[in-house]
Amino acid sequence: MPQWMLYEGDCVEVMKRLPDNSVDSVVTDPPYELGFMGKKWDSTGIAYNVAMWREVLRVLKPGGHLLSFGGTRTYHRMACAIEDAGFEIRDQLQWLYGSGFPKSLDIGKAIDKAAGKKRPSLGTAKGAGVNPKGYKTGSGGAFKAEYSITAPAAPEAVQWNGWGTALKPANEPVCLARKPLAETTIAANVLKWGTGGLNVDGCLIAPREEADKAGFGHYSRNTSKPGALAGRVQNDNERREFTPTARAGRFPANILLDEEAAAMLDEQSGRLASGKAPATGFVRHSDKHRNVYGRFEGQRAEPTTLYGDSGGASRFFYVAKASKSERGEGNLHPTVKPVQLMCYLVRLITPPNGTVLDPFAGSGTTLLAAEREGFDSIGIEMNPEYCEIIRKRMAHLSRR
Repeated sequence: MPQWMLYEGDCVEVMKRLPDNSVDSVVTDPPYELGFMGKKWDSTGIAYNVAMWREVLRVLKPGGHLLSFGGTRTYHRMACAIEDAGFEIRDQLQWLYGSGFPKSLDIGKAIDKAAGKKRPSLGTAKGAGVNPKGYKTGSGGAFKAEYSITAPAAPEAVQWNGWGTALKPANEPVCLARKPLAETTIAANVLKWGTGGLNVDGCLIAPREEADKAGFGHYSRNTSKPGALAGRVQNDNERREFTPTARAGRFPANILLDEEAAAMLDEQSGRLASGKAPATGFVRHSDKHRNVYGRFEGQRAEPTTLYGDSGGASRFFYVAKASKSERGEGNLHPTVKPVQLMCYLVRLITPPNGTVLDPFAGSGTTLLAAEREGFDSIGIEMNPEYCEIIRKRMAHLSRR
């Protein structure tokens, strides 16, 4: 049974008590330093603190990976701090979602308000629109609550009607970084420390639609619960056990979609069909007819993986499903990540029987994901209220 530990306190001070090279991966969601909803913890500068990231680097094993969420406006400062601490920036993942709420100022309305002009009402409408009070999210992110429609009053407001100050949020960047290797090669580092690589086969992208499955064959994790990835924990009371499986699915990408974003992408792309690999399994190289990336010596290339399937463009990317029930009763944390998304990220960078660290545990989703994936975990959270939420969520999981 995987073990989890929760430390209540400042993450820098707590990590100072952890041994060098003692954790296998770090998956975390630090403050975006935006002052979100007036929360003080989101404006401390901790995400830019190089000394904090040096402590993360110290406790992480050589070659161990870090995945850290960031805000679109402040990600660059966090990534620079991570790099300045000694990490190697390996990639940037993008989590795309369809349910973000626009926080844009209507400039035409602001001009009317400043001029003391009352805007004439044109009635009300339901469906897609911006309704900042009591909005309800429907399919595709449309707002179903009723909202008022008004016309500009001042001549200047007419000129600037329809202008705003911000775009609808629909993505969050995730920094993928790695602690430098301690050995001369990746192979040697993996053999000594168990870290340095990404779990590619364990994170292959499964077909999203029933129609896609014909091109992949059966895709399961060898348990009594079908429909998940192969090579995951056999049951809730065992550590993860990897079993040899045939490659089924697409190579993991640095784009992650939720269901609404996937539906939007599929609506734009329509139904697409992949080609089929030739019977020989090889392709000729030419500038005119090329179906692989890069150039190859001679007239033959490595075997290609062409599935011969069809479906929307989203089938190339992982689809994370968020659920309202995931929060648990009494969870008031404002930025809870989907459990399935965090399961995927934990599985991507954590070696078998590894330990995951989250220095900003929040409501405990990383710990929850690690438990489900069969990993030990360590969480650090300074807010006592959030610590209590974590304990309740973890206790509920253990009773399942």
